[in-house]
Amino acid sequence: MSTLAHDGTAMLGRQLQRVRNTPGLLILTQTMPITMLLFFGYVFGSALAMPGEEYRSFLVPGLLVATAANGIMTGMFQAAQDVHRGVTDRLRTLPISRAAVPLGQSVADVMVTAAGMVPFLLVGLAVGWRVEKSPLQAVGAMGLLLLFRFATTWIGIFLGLLTRNEEAAGQLGGATFVLPLLSNAYIPTEGLPGWLRTLAEWNPISAVTTALRDLFGNAPVPEGAAWPVAHPIAGSLMWCAVLLAVFAPLAVRRYAHGEG
Repeated sequence: MSTLAHDGTAMLGRQLQRVRNTPGLLILTQTMPITMLLFFGYVFGSALAMPGEEYRSFLVPGLLVATAANGIMTGMFQAAQDVHRGVTDRLRTLPISRAAVPLGQSVADVMVTAAGMVPFLLVGLAVGWRVEKSPLQAVGAMGLLLLFRFATTWIGIFLGLLTRNEEAAGQLGGATFVLPLLSNAYIPTEGLPGWLRTLAEWNPISAVTTALRDLFGNAPVPEGAAWPVAHPIAGSLMWCAVLLAVFAPLAVRRYAHGEG
């Protein structure tokens, strides 16, 4: 365990240095959620009727979770880039823990995401979003959000090691934009057809979004929803545990064995 901590810290430093050397990508990933907040908040918000709720307050938690779900895309692209350029093969020859490289990448991604949430939340406050419950519950919401980002990054790392190609990872990563659309991140699910509502509410993004809205006090838990949404905190923790239990071992195994 101490070897993993030591090697993982070294890989974390490498990954943060990598982020520092690509400021364009960092700026793009930070500004995109703000652009979506302003666009959806003012364009769609004027067309959506939400009795008793302000749409921009409803939207901010959804965009936070949609951004966290992008861990699939960033994790996949960076892992595929390392494989394609031979970096992974060189790292594999070093006498370090096999889990250190993906662990360093995922922890660095969470740290960058946490920093990127600050300007987004400031813009959210400027357009009317507020924390309506206690600061402790707000901290819990952010912790849950970062845990979800950590879990989705492992999905991305595994898929990136699987695709082994930057262009393929970029194309596949673009498809992940559909995931928030099939959830309650942007609109309530109550008005959806039965089969589509069930699909949306069993989407992990819906459970985490509902948990954040509940902890921030932005919207009540919807009645008659599927179990992960009706019990959003337990549902979110369940999804994070399942995703980590499945994809972390798969990513480490794929990294350790390469193409085999």
